[in-house]
Amino acid sequence: MNFREVILFPLMSERSVSMIENENKLVFVVNIKASKSDIAKAVESLYEVEVESVQTMVDHKGQKKAFVKIGKNYSASDIAIKLGIL
Repeated sequence: MNFREVILFPLMSERSVSMIENENKLVFVVNIKASKSDIAKAVESLYEVEVESVQTMVDHKGQKKAFVKIGKNYSASDIAIKLGIL
């Protein structure tokens, strides 16, 4: 699976902004077939950061969301600014 097919778009909400600022996490809507390792590799490749962990969930609408914790040497805020979500 191509990295651009794994991550569909970043999610922007009050909760995701709080996670960016307090937990160094980014939230993405991802392909329903993507595994956690696919998501981690895609984020590392596309945004040139180190991924500490990935948690996923499927919401009631059928969208799969990935909560990606960025490594301590990187800032989720910087990535969010580059993506235009902050």
